[in-house]
Amino acid sequence: MELVLAFLTLAFLEVVLGIDNIIFISILTNKLPEEIRKKARTLGIALALVFRVLMLLSITWIMGFQEELFRLGDHPVSGRDLVLLAGGIFLLWKSTKEIYEITEAGGAQHGQNSNVAKSFAGIIVQIAILDIVFSFDSILTAIGMTDDLRIMIAAIVVAMFVMLQFSGPVSKVIERHPSLQILALAFLILIGFMLVAEAAGYHVPKAYIYMAVGFSLGVEVLNIRGKVRGGGPTSKGH
Repeated sequence: MELVLAFLTLAFLEVVLGIDNIIFISILTNKLPEEIRKKARTLGIALALVFRVLMLLSITWIMGFQEELFRLGDHPVSGRDLVLLAGGIFLLWKSTKEIYEITEAGGAQHGQNSNVAKSFAGIIVQIAILDIVFSFDSILTAIGMTDDLRIMIAAIVVAMFVMLQFSGPVSKVIERHPSLQILALAFLILIGFMLVAEAAGYHVPKAYIYMAVGFSLGVEVLNIRGKVRGGGPTSKGH
């Protein structure tokens, strides 16, 4: 019974920790032609699963990443801090660039590359980079919950399956409502800031970010429903 409870709790936490990963994958794959988006999402989530399982099988190496490499003032800097810093900066840059393309550079389709194969490969590489960063939180959570490697791997496999099932609907909703896409990118910017702060030794509970984004999402959903019921912005006049 204890193992089942640990498995269910860990699987739930892994799904929660994977929310930002789903959003990032959905936004990137929406830049591809529709017929290959599912393939890109599946490959991206499969990469996330591979990275997490490999890290679990290298727990000693992962724990070594938390050892001090050098100090900046009073803050001991570890390999994990450097990975989080690089990931946070990348997420800040990428999310800001996507917002610029949507709002200033001709909409979401502006980012599509005429060379589909090159664009597909580039997006998979970007997903892989963030997968590595997000995997650290996932693995450290798993290690903190149980010392049974089978439970860890099973929970991560279930979480990846849930992510795979929800990534398609999330992508469609984000694509259908540009305002939600901006909100999702703003959420990723917050995650980027959180990663940079974490690397600098300032722990920011993710619950605060999820609450803020959840509230904003609730307001935006009400706004969308109001527009639908009211016939949209074009119903009055032109």
